[in-house]
Amino acid sequence: MATPKPQTPVVDIHTHMYPPEYISMLSSRASIPLVRTFPSSPDPRLVLLEAEVPALEKATGSGDANAPGTILPGRPLTRHFTSLSQKISFMDTHNISISVLSLANPWLDFLPANEAVSIARSINASFEEMCGAHPGRLYFFASLPLTSPLEAILSFITTALPSFRHCRGIILGTSGLGSGLDDPAMLPMFAALADANLPVFLHPHYGLPNSVFGKADYGHVLPLALGFPMETTIAVARMYLAGVFDAVPGLRMILAHSGGTLPFLAGRIESCLLHDAKFAGAVREQGDRRRTVWDVLREQVYLDAVVYSEVGLKAAIEASGGGKEGAARLMFGTDHPFFPPLGGPKGAEDGEWESVRLNADAVGRALGEGSEEAEMVMGGNAVRVLRLYEE
Repeated sequence: MATPKPQTPVVDIHTHMYPPEYISMLSSRASIPLVRTFPSSPDPRLVLLEAEVPALEKATGSGDANAPGTILPGRPLTRHFTSLSQKISFMDTHNISISVLSLANPWLDFLPANEAVSIARSINASFEEMCGAHPGRLYFFASLPLTSPLEAILSFITTALPSFRHCRGIILGTSGLGSGLDDPAMLPMFAALADANLPVFLHPHYGLPNSVFGKADYGHVLPLALGFPMETTIAVARMYLAGVFDAVPGLRMILAHSGGTLPFLAGRIESCLLHDAKFAGAVREQGDRRRTVWDVLREQVYLDAVVYSEVGLKAAIEASGGGKEGAARLMFGTDHPFFPPLGGPKGAEDGEWESVRLNADAVGRALGEGSEEAEMVMGGNAVRVLRLYEE
């Protein structure tokens, strides 16, 4: 009798938490990011984005801010953001075998330089403790003390991160050390991460200037739906133009939200390179030896599958090489605890989340429910790329 084929575990590589000490730090701040409480809200409010500042100022400066029905800034800081038991319950509800946790934006980018290393050690130690409490189910992407001097960051990568047994990479925003990821000062950091075999999970936060979203209040829709993906696209395109991927060939990146708009716009970037006076000559001179945007996407970049549609997922797979090759570069994610269920009875957020179903259904429709390629995206790729189950 043939041995049954073991089912590939479902792995969520895009799932966030805020440890208690992080929330305490945000609660003491006077500028974003911050946490504020309002009597009219059962949960504290987490305010992260520049686009939320006008609503924050209006709420904190108005005598009606605490009136029932008032639209408050930010989002409710529910137990899903902070509770480990809630994370495990969420995983069980959605049949997720393994989660790779990460601190959500804006990570440690706002810390004073003299406090960054000690706080980074504490925050990452909290994640290590969470993972240790659930062996085989939890791993994490570490946060770096990016406001520290470069020497301190490099030391943190080479001496502190190896002490965290469940660390499988780092999470990084697009500002890098403050000037973007194409800043030459980033190269030693990228090289150190490549040498340590630690992929970079690139996640947006800073978006686009508020002015591009108009004067009307459209809520979070434009900053999150458009600002975040464009931020990722621009950051990676700048890295490509600056030659970062060629300078550090061992660098591996996992791009949040299926790479923003890169899968759709890579061809347009290539066309502009061919016709831009600054690059056209070098492009022609290098000929077939030149690494294109497509080459980088298929050799040094992985994409999460947080795109919520079959159309977007198919584009991500095609941009990554198409077929089985392209499917091998996609990894399932939920973006939990963001995008919770809306409405319904109290406690509805403890049931199934539509945002999770949308991503999982997109994988099944794009690749065939239960197919080898679908299982790769839902978990097999993450196990391989992130060395899960290794101790």
